[in-house]
Amino acid sequence: MTLSMAFGSTAAAQTLTGGTEPLIVERLHASPDLAGSSPRQLTLSPDGRLATFLVGRKDDLHFYDLWQMDVASGEVSLLLDASKLSQGALSDEEKARRERQRIFGQGIMEYVWADDGKALLIPSAGKLYYYTLADGKARLLPTGDGFATDAKLSPKGHYVTFVAGQNLWLLGLADNQLTQLTTDGGGVIKNAMAEFVAQEEMGRMTGYWWAPDESAIAFTRIDESPVTEVTRNEIYADGIKLIQQRYPAAGSDNVLIQLGVININNKQLRWIDLGDDRDFYLPRVNWLPDSRHLAFQWQSRNQQQLALRMADTHTKGAPALLLTERSNAWINLNDDLHFLKQGGFLWSSERSGFNHIYRFDANGKQLAQLTQGNWAVDSIRHVDESQGWVYFAGRKDSDIEKHLYKVRLDGSGLSRLSQRPGMHDATFADNAPVYLDYFNSLSQPPQVSLHDASGKRLRWVEENAVKPGHPLYPYAGLWQLPEFGTLGADDGQTLHYRLFKPANFNPAKRYPVLVRVYGGPHAQLVVNSWSSQDYFTQYLLQQGFAVFQLDNRGSGHRGTRFEQAIYRQLGVAEVADQQRGVAFLRSLPWVDGSKIAIYGHSYGGYMALMCKFKAPEDFALAISGAPVTDWALYDTHYTERYLAHPAENPQGYQQSSVLPYLGGYQQGLLMYHGMADDNVLFENSTRVYKALQDEGKLFEMVNYPGAKHSMRGNAVKTHLYRSLTDFLQRHFQRQ
Repeated sequence: MTLSMAFGSTAAAQTLTGGTEPLIVERLHASPDLAGSSPRQLTLSPDGRLATFLVGRKDDLHFYDLWQMDVASGEVSLLLDASKLSQGALSDEEKARRERQRIFGQGIMEYVWADDGKALLIPSAGKLYYYTLADGKARLLPTGDGFATDAKLSPKGHYVTFVAGQNLWLLGLADNQLTQLTTDGGGVIKNAMAEFVAQEEMGRMTGYWWAPDESAIAFTRIDESPVTEVTRNEIYADGIKLIQQRYPAAGSDNVLIQLGVININNKQLRWIDLGDDRDFYLPRVNWLPDSRHLAFQWQSRNQQQLALRMADTHTKGAPALLLTERSNAWINLNDDLHFLKQGGFLWSSERSGFNHIYRFDANGKQLAQLTQGNWAVDSIRHVDESQGWVYFAGRKDSDIEKHLYKVRLDGSGLSRLSQRPGMHDATFADNAPVYLDYFNSLSQPPQVSLHDASGKRLRWVEENAVKPGHPLYPYAGLWQLPEFGTLGADDGQTLHYRLFKPANFNPAKRYPVLVRVYGGPHAQLVVNSWSSQDYFTQYLLQQGFAVFQLDNRGSGHRGTRFEQAIYRQLGVAEVADQQRGVAFLRSLPWVDGSKIAIYGHSYGGYMALMCKFKAPEDFALAISGAPVTDWALYDTHYTERYLAHPAENPQGYQQSSVLPYLGGYQQGLLMYHGMADDNVLFENSTRVYKALQDEGKLFEMVNYPGAKHSMRGNAVKTHLYRSLTDFLQRHFQRQ
């Protein structure tokens, strides 16, 4: 549900206009050698010789080609023109999968390196292409008539696998022999596919995994028959589509899931014993380096227990339990499990109250805690066993910045590699001591640079300097940087905020303030980061508004005590913290305390409603985008993580809904929603519309035919931001 920008994603090109005058440009510059937009899916070849990335064209920033940079020379060139590949309509399954992945655009949207660095697998419109660097040619693979999705190269490069028709297929690259590995897929049965909540809430986009030696494939078989089938309306400008969807709303049944292993040579299938309890989640599956043992993470329905288990795929015995994480609230998932070739594994855990890295032996005995302290590790980025280093992203030096660090496998030698203040993320070559650093800060749009293992920058991939010719250069003098500060929550915890003052600030004047909020788990707005959302912030500053952001309790990267303050009742601690922010704003002599508005999207839309309905004296106006209004309408894995099962916590669900607080509303509300939203269903907003209409209370609504949850598209966003600005200006001018 979090809408934060993913690593490597590109801000859409758009110009917000008022009348006919351009106000601000929301796009990133690319060097003259590249085609147009900022690179996405930045990757190093396994041998570290090439950096590859997808770049939108100058005439169509949403159509991506594949580019390369020679690491040794720095030469940048087009690797593959996407127009040479198949282009066409996507299957409904692929459309839904891309929505879950937050992938938007046409052309080449994904690619996979072969482990030897000599070839790439490129999906395009349901077809698969095998591109070899030696001859520079893309070969169309014979995948049959179905729409191929979730394609992978086998570890040694002999096979390609993909899902079509809800079954798993195998293609031999040497002989083009196509084999259907599963046959019962169809209807409610899906083989090698991730179920809805796995994609949307667990970050698991696949349902199958290759053994390292290519001897076998582990895969999930899901049966959706227990999941309630609902009819969902998608409203478009030229008609209405009725979508039959099996949607597991909070408290309802989830899919039934099995985990199987199929032998590539003899096609024999073995099912892994997952236990007697069938009401559980399977968030992660990993092969061990020996290609015999398979690890999987078993998560209880209430998400208070996470067990790491290991099965011997050559025997029928019960899986061994390696370790168990427990919580009185919930356990967050991560992707940091790493099995070492020398034996044992690395594992991240919040058992100390903050996420840190631990080392265990092969039987699950803890050997060392590699990181520790009142700060959080974001993720393991790379493990170099030969040199004994673990590279990770974390917040050791600042809650509002992310840096790259390294630590030895025994926990010694912790040091920071990234130096510039801001947000750093890294992608490493598998077999070479180099990495790409994706960096941004409040004053610097995203940059990409190549570094050696010591952190030294070797060269720019995309410097993205704001200089003459850069689309942002004409606005550089208008760009406002915020002031950072802290406040105290009512339980004594520290709340971070950032405050943007209006352009041409005059301390003798009194200004209206817009509070921009998300407020939900895992997200963090108060950071030293460049964000596509800040283009609208900068425009508001030019229009005479101040903009305030505060990360309330429940938001991410601050440890379990801070995040779990919302457990079993949403909209209480979060609203109280936002009210604390309003009290601070009203203490400032230049703030007009009668003109404070709040705006958020998704969980932020929920927060805007809760703040307006529960604290109307603090928020004169509210703008709520695509909000959850009744948590009984949202899915099992997300909702029950924070509110528990509805049968166990009915009062929490009632008090966490916005509907009981409608009586606190009198005036000053704008709501908007995408009318084809398959994440936060449009019904969430229509319930509020109807309730307010029944009570005769006036409000405004702007609904977007065909729009999904992320409100993509230049026309949609331009109209949306102009509508929000108009709403704020009209209402505050009346007062």
